[in-house]
Amino acid sequence: PIALMASNYLPLVGQIAERHLGLKLLIDHYARVRDGKDDAAHGNPAALLALAKYPKVAVKCTGAPGQSSQPYPYRNIHKYTQQIVETFGPQRSFWGTDITRMPCSWKQCVTMFTEEMPWLKGRDLELVMGRAVCDWIGWKLPG
Repeated sequence: PIALMASNYLPLVGQIAERHLGLKLLIDHYARVRDGKDDAAHGNPAALLALAKYPKVAVKCTGAPGQSSQPYPYRNIHKYTQQIVETFGPQRSFWGTDITRMPCSWKQCVTMFTEEMPWLKGRDLELVMGRAVCDWIGWKLPG
């Protein structure tokens, strides 16, 4: 797999996905716009969501708290996570932190997903919080 910071290159990612059907591409940090906050951090969500048609493209939902100007639980950006999970599916939507750049604790990075997004629960939550990325890259988990 190849992980990409691709906010300015999403159409190119689609072209690569079309030409290399077996290549797994991971769009990192929600395809966020560098130094953007709130809606401005998500420069072109439609272009990102359009990549869901390629089964080998996934999104890492990394650094969400740093994309918001609001305090925990950063509700103003939850919609972007929900759009990604609903469009790509929980099998291709992966949680992450980028903890060294976050304005909150590790626990809050976790609980933002596990406790503050009521639409994300059960098997979908398990997938997003780690199982899906392990499956996607071929890591065998015990049990």
